[in-house]
Amino acid sequence: MSDPLPRLHAVTNNAVLALPDFNERLMAIARAGDVAVHVRGSLPGRHLLERAECVRQAGVMLVVNDRIDIARAVRADAIHLPERGLPQEVARSLVPEDCRIGRSVHATETARHALTGGVDYVFLGPVWETSSHPTVAPIGLEPLGHLRDEHVICIGGVRPDRAAKCMAAGAFGVAAISALWDADDPYTAARDMLISLEHERDSRDGER
Repeated sequence: MSDPLPRLHAVTNNAVLALPDFNERLMAIARAGDVAVHVRGSLPGRHLLERAECVRQAGVMLVVNDRIDIARAVRADAIHLPERGLPQEVARSLVPEDCRIGRSVHATETARHALTGGVDYVFLGPVWETSSHPTVAPIGLEPLGHLRDEHVICIGGVRPDRAAKCMAAGAFGVAAISALWDADDPYTAARDMLISLEHERDSRDGER
């Protein structure tokens, strides 16, 4: 729990988990630097378990979304809860003490409630339009100003050229699906995002 939370989160979905070259893309993203990889999907438990074990072997922070049984089986570093998922106090009672807890939220007040209620970080979004939630209106960057210095991770339409904008607006970090997993070169995509995040972090720290 004392280890810093990564600023870049690579999130999967069913299509990503089914990629024939999933392991190659995973290792490319892992080589880029300090990254958390989220195993998220509605595939059968055996498949999710296999993918979670691959992430564990890649040596990055392993986050399992919603499936506490899978998280416990692989001793995940974190469990990530949907906005309408289990209450965090229930999740806390079911996972080891050193397992972080995150939650997806879609509004400032929900984010603040989750953070004061004991989660270690929140995903806030979608910030921009995204194919993963085509019917959900983007919230933009403005809400981040109300949550500055909190562990808020932007998600939704995040690309390498937008990562620094999220940090400048007050985010702790960013999360992405297609911008990382669908990239021609996942390593370069992840590295470019990390460089943007680190540069903006240094600029922000220098202003304090």
